[in-house]
Amino acid sequence: MKKLGLATALLLAMTGAQAYQFEVQGQSEYIDASAANDKDFTGGVQGTYYFKDVDSSKGPLAEAAFLNQASNVSLAYNYAELGSNGFDVTAHNYGAKAEAYIPTKFVPAYASASYSHTILDSKNNNASDDQGDRYALELGALAAPNFLVAVGYTNVADQFALDAFNVMSNGVVKAVGETATIGEDQDAITARTKYVGAISDTNMSIGFESGLVYGDATAYQLKTDLYLNPKLSVGASYAESSYEGTPDSAWGANVNYFITPAVAVGASYVNANAKDVDLDTQTVGLNAKFRF
Repeated sequence: MKKLGLATALLLAMTGAQAYQFEVQGQSEYIDASAANDKDFTGGVQGTYYFKDVDSSKGPLAEAAFLNQASNVSLAYNYAELGSNGFDVTAHNYGAKAEAYIPTKFVPAYASASYSHTILDSKNNNASDDQGDRYALELGALAAPNFLVAVGYTNVADQFALDAFNVMSNGVVKAVGETATIGEDQDAITARTKYVGAISDTNMSIGFESGLVYGDATAYQLKTDLYLNPKLSVGASYAESSYEGTPDSAWGANVNYFITPAVAVGASYVNANAKDVDLDTQTVGLNAKFRF
């Protein structure tokens, strides 16, 4: 009977669940850079627990947690193999994060805190082993329905310490560019906005995101997603950094589809260009989500 009950619960989660408390996401990227590496890859996994059931019956399935203002905690892990021309390194990246939406008399308040730890394991004498920590804090508010405005502070104790959650959501190229932008100052001010809203008289929705990082250099990011229906979305993104040691700009495209309300798959592409260094890079990524 226990086995039958477990199988029934799993079947319901995979076919028609409209509420969930857990989400598990996996992703991998194939990297092809002109000089820094040659046909390398990354892989990652993230698990999120929501303190209350997330209702996914309204709006785009991909944004159910945001639309529900669902407070949560997450753990993430990324792995990367990078090497070319005598450079050979394995990177491990761990992260923990908490997000909270807090009702007030005026507007809902938002707060988040995260920690990431990066380990670089060199396979030869041309690159040194290194470890780094990264801490981040954000405070904000939903200034209008489904419109978040937040500012934050980030401390990178080592410039090789990546944001594990940035890697999962935006890819390794943009995550590396953001960390390099903070650079030797080790401290940065961040700001971002996010909006998701329905398109009148249609079954479609639109989402916009923007972000700014001000550290040793400055970087910004713009992103938009068109939800053709609650299950299917296509998106485009652009990022630019004034730091000279990484690609100066990157544009990307993505598509995501929920096979059921509990199971989603997606693909992404990023093309990054560098002006003064031979670091043009392309990535192709695949991802999947499972909710229960």
